Amino acid sequence: MNRTTLGWVAALAMLPPTAVLAHGEADHGRKPHAHATAPVADTPFGRPGDARKVSRTIAIRMTDNMRFTPDLLTIKRGETVRLKVSNGGQMLHELVLGTEDALKAHAEAMKKHPGMAHDEPSMVHVAAGKTGEIVWQFNRAGEFGFACLLPGHFEAGMTGKVVVR
Repeated sequence: MNRTTLGWVAALAMLPPTAVLAHGEADHGRKPHAHATAPVADTPFGRPGDARKVSRTIAIRMTDNMRFTPDLLTIKRGETVRLKVSNGGQMLHELVLGTEDALKAHAEAMKKHPGMAHDEPSMVHVAAGKTGEIVWQFNRAGEFGFACLLPGHFEAGMTGKVVVR
């Protein structure tokens, strides 16, 4: 193994046990509540939400102009929301929640390894013309982000902001 491969193996070993790495052109056939039986793990930007506790649904549209609409979300601390994400474009897009630093680092990793696959409760891959969702509890105040981390999309400005008060 070369050093790059060893570095990736070490990085993957540090992922939480719920992380499953698999990417590609498909939306992975993920059902909206596929992670319901996984242990709930806090992140710096919240935790997977309980669909029974959703207080509102926020519709977000992704298009091939590399934008999210809306690109600014305001959430009350502790609120559990359903992000209903539709892809109005002709290519695969994704919405990944995270801190600004984590999103930037993940975008860099995706450029180096474009076939890298992942399926976490804080992200959804949506094929052209399809809709997906994330149920998330924003239990920490602050400013966080969301982005499409497919190679070239993040760099083209396909990002948004979540303000939790």
